[in-house]
Amino acid sequence: MLDILSRSQRARVCEYTRNEVKLTTPCMIGSDPESPAWVETEGAGRTLHLMGTDIVMEEGLRTTSNSGVQSEVVTKDGVAVVRLPIPEDLSFDDSVEVVVVPNAYELRKGPRRIVDNVIRIRRAAGFNRLLYMSGLGEPSTIALLAYMGVDIFDDALPKAAGLSGIRLIPEAEVQTGEDESEKNVSAMLEEIEKIRMFIKADRLRELADQRAPSTPTSVALLRLYDDIGYEYAEETCSTVGCRFSCNTTQALRRPDIRSYKEKMKAYRKPEHKRVLLLLPCSAKKPYHISKSHKAFSSAIHTAPHDTLVQEVIVTSPLGAVPRELDAFYPANSYDIPVTGEWKPEEKQFIREMIGDIISQGWDKVVCHLGEDYELVEGLADMVCTVVGDSTSPASLQNLDKALREATKGMQPVEFSVERDAQMRNMLAFQFGKEAADLLMDGNTHAAGKFPYYKLFREDADGKKVQLGMFTPERGGISLTVEGAQLLADSGYPVIHMMDFELKGNVFAVGVTEADPSIHVGDEGIVVVDGKVRAIGVAAMCGREMTDMKRGIAVKVRHKVK
Repeated sequence: MLDILSRSQRARVCEYTRNEVKLTTPCMIGSDPESPAWVETEGAGRTLHLMGTDIVMEEGLRTTSNSGVQSEVVTKDGVAVVRLPIPEDLSFDDSVEVVVVPNAYELRKGPRRIVDNVIRIRRAAGFNRLLYMSGLGEPSTIALLAYMGVDIFDDALPKAAGLSGIRLIPEAEVQTGEDESEKNVSAMLEEIEKIRMFIKADRLRELADQRAPSTPTSVALLRLYDDIGYEYAEETCSTVGCRFSCNTTQALRRPDIRSYKEKMKAYRKPEHKRVLLLLPCSAKKPYHISKSHKAFSSAIHTAPHDTLVQEVIVTSPLGAVPRELDAFYPANSYDIPVTGEWKPEEKQFIREMIGDIISQGWDKVVCHLGEDYELVEGLADMVCTVVGDSTSPASLQNLDKALREATKGMQPVEFSVERDAQMRNMLAFQFGKEAADLLMDGNTHAAGKFPYYKLFREDADGKKVQLGMFTPERGGISLTVEGAQLLADSGYPVIHMMDFELKGNVFAVGVTEADPSIHVGDEGIVVVDGKVRAIGVAAMCGREMTDMKRGIAVKVRHKVK
């Protein structure tokens, strides 16, 4: 029986119960017979003693990972032993609870092979099984491997390295010439405790970023995982994540950040906007509540011409953030070192994203970036307004003057038009353009003050029906049952549940099918025979809802009796 207690993308803290014994993962298996799980190495091979069950890890022909000779998967008492190379058609029946790879050590110095094999095995195993890669983990790599989806490690590599006089610590491998086996095992246990803590805080990626520079292999491992493993990793990213730091270059390639950039390729400016205003980011998030952006606001919103101005924040690691999206994740959650120096990679994606927005057509472009003007220099003719500090009286006065001159002779639109356009872009960012067009038809309008917009539709009797509202605390638009039904009827991704009276949250055991595109944090639209039965926030990704038989799948906000 497997319970997932915490998640951080592919990593998770699990409680596995077997024969009334409990095992918490991520964990390290040693050789202590008193432990719930241990490996016996006496004799010709190794035997895994797992909570009352004995599993032979090597038997028959011992193929190597690069031999090209595939071995038969051996299953006993819910434990499947898969020897590398992986069978092409690898799959497991419902009785399998743990997947063991006894010769994973052979992948140790092959980062591309690690990425390929972990993804293939983890996909075959699904979310409802534990994955044990024997001989692969060491203090510097287990954070990365857990981040990729490995649950169980052992002390084989730390002990072997220690007996060879190599001290393994999370930051490096150090040759000492002394027996370091006990210290290496202790370092593994300490690192696992840190990994659990980071998973519970949903920040394991940050620890993986810190550990990757320890060895060239680890650097390559994370780079390759972010590249060829993007779709696999992005599937489990949350759309309403917590505060996180981007302190390394590799952090710029996080899957949730890349996902944001992919979404921004579909961004289109509101039709009525004629002046593009480029603004710097702020340390405080969302930007609109920061002191600097409140100061900018005092210069921007001085007359009706403000409805003609489209504010876009220029920043790393996201590149460009339109004002209406600044309270969404990840724009509302990231931290990054600010030194005034920009890496070539940052300059490149910022110029690409701002260039794409500029290409959508503007009468004027106003730049309030100050020294960071170099990031957008040459992309268009711009009026620069900063004198010294961007919030100085002179700079704010210049900004006010530049916007008045840029919009001179232009007819501003009503604020209701501005609000509807912003709401449409917010809907498109969260649900996609088709869903935004469906929800924002001619009878639907937004109400309220940014960002607390509410969406109302007027029915045939003139009665207003609320379809949803933006919740800054969550960082997303929360639908009503009526809004959810509109999307469900249009083919939007939904969760199918068994037909029973819902008392509270929707648990995975009650889910019959879930769209695999659903992410943790998405609006979870739960239906029975096409009719919305509940709406809330997805606590699992779609595939996990289908795989698991335990745990909350959707935290319900509204339900229909």
